[in-house]
Formats: sequence, C-alpha cells, structure tokens
Amino acid sequence: MGNLLRLLSREEGTCFSPQRYDLFLDFENAQPTDGEKEMFLEVEAVLKKGQLILNEISQYRGASKEIREAISNPGEDYQEKARDAVFPLVQQLRRYYDFSLDIEKVVPKILSQLCSGSMSPTQHLEKQQALVKQFAEILEFVLKFDEHKMTTPSIQNDFSYYRRIVSRHSLSGSISDEQDLFKTTESDEQISSALASHMSLFYAQPTPMLKVLSEATMKFVADNKDIPVENTTETLSTMASVCQSMLKDPDLIARFMREETYLFVLRVMVGLVILYDHVHPVGAFQKSSNVDVKGCVRVLKEQPSSRSESLLNALRYTTRHLNDESTPKHIKTLLAS
Repeated sequence: MGNLLRLLSREEGTCFSPQRYDLFLDFENAQPTDGEKEMFLEVEAVLKKGQLILNEISQYRGASKEIREAISNPGEDYQEKARDAVFPLVQQLRRYYDFSLDIEKVVPKILSQLCSGSMSPTQHLEKQQALVKQFAEILEFVLKFDEHKMTTPSIQNDFSYYRRIVSRHSLSGSISDEQDLFKTTESDEQISSALASHMSLFYAQPTPMLKVLSEATMKFVADNKDIPVENTTETLSTMASVCQSMLKDPDLIARFMREETYLFVLRVMVGLVILYDHVHPVGAFQKSSNVDVKGCVRVLKEQPSSRSESLLNALRYTTRHLNDESTPKHIKTLLAS
C-alpha cells in the first residue's frame, strides 16, 4: 500500500504552529529502495545486535549479594566468589559500551541520508520510509536501554567494584595481571585502564545511550557544514509532529496491524522530542520551538499510565531544557501533574 500515504497536501510554512500532518509512516511494512539498500543493511545489522543487548540488559542480575558479602567478609573465599560473579558481568557491560560505539558510527550516516539534499523534511519522510523506520528503531533502542540502566543500579555498582579491586591489586602488586585475578579465558579480552576509564564515564551517565546519540547528532551537524543545521532539527521536529498526528487520527491508527506499533510510535515521538531538545540550541520547550510539546504530552496523558508513565518520566528527567527559566510555566505544570 506504499510506504507513505499523503492523504491531504499542504504548504509547508516557515513558521511553526501546531498542525496536523496527514501522513502515514508505514513502520510495519517499509522496504528500502535499491539506492537505500546498502545503508539499510548496515543499519539493520546494528539494530539486530541492539535487540540482543536489550534482551540481555532486561535480565541483568547483578552481583550485589556477592559484593556485599565480600565487603563484609575479608576472607579470600568471599573475595574470589565476588570476582567470579563480577567478571562475566563486566564483559557484558563491555559489550554494551562497544555497541554504543556502533551507534555513534551509524547515526551520522543515516542522518546524512535523511537530512541532505534539496528535499524538505516531509519529502524525506515520504521517499525514505525504510531509513526513517530504522532511525525510529534506534530512538526506541536508546529509550529502552536507558530505562533499564536507570532502574538497574547494580550496573554501575558492579563496574565500580571491578575497578576498585583491579586498582587495589595493581597498587599492591599482589597479582601480576588481570588474567590471573579474574581467571579469564582466551576468548575474553582484557579491559585496559584507558577502556575502563571510558566505560566508567559511560556508565556514570544516567542516560548513557541518549548522550551518545545526542553527541553523534551534534557531531554530524558540526562536521557537515554544507548541510544547514535547520535540516537536521526540522527533520526531527517534522518526524515528531507526524508521529503525534498519526496517534491522534483514528483512521491512521486503524492501519496499524499490530498493537505494538502504536506503542512504538508513542516511544519514537518521545525520543524525537528529547533528541531535539538536546540538539537544538534553545531546546524543545520554547515558544519558538518547532515541536508541539504540549500536544505530545496531551497524547501521552490520554494513554493508560502503564503505557505513558515511563515516557512522561523520560520527558521530565532526560531532557536538557525543561527546567530553564525561559520554559513556559504551563509546560512545566503540564509535565509536573
């Protein structure tokens, strides 16, 4: 039925006012054109790895019990038990950090496809459905990963404990190297001090994947002077507005084949608002913003709390500019309620 149906045409003005975008983003059936296929396959490989990571982190058990016992009991048996519990988890955390580097590499490539050239943001959405879908899936991954990270304090605690014991043994000289200390196998790569420092900074962030995504987007803007910054911010805001309009139109909602698609569009809408707020110099909440934050929040508040509360919290706690003095009071009140 086509990747994108333009149901009504409209003139794209230069000034923003909340409006209906009568466009249907076919997130369920979008397929790449021949010209997009190479980029699509590259991003698809990253997304498949991301799904495995979400499955892993959702079941992250942590080593809190073993760490507490090792701290309370100085005996070597407890210390070894804690080390044996922590090391596989640290290797798991390394995989997540390594994946953030994949996100960092692929985001500028997909933005280049969606923001360059003479097409307007709406035309990009219309003609590049498959890549738009993949960018949306990256946003969803970022929201889901960071939600798991924020609700799993043992992630940061486990890595902090790992760094403490490596540092302690290194200073004492009692262990010759990490392989002796953690009984690593040949397939396990040791973590250098420099890598451990990078990982520590990554996990110190409340929303580490969002930070990677926003910095990759800003780097894309800085590195591509030939692409006006407005191309990027308007692409984000237009996509957010299209998602919002889809969620308000019963005829378009009826086109979804799966209930999960509705939830996906909700999450993507929120992810776009957050990313826009991180990338745009004045953020998403100003009167001059091209994002209808008020409308997006109202869509969320119409949902059952089981669907909306985590997304409302993402807007409350992971945006950059909500608490700025220049943010209208009615927006702060709306989100606070």
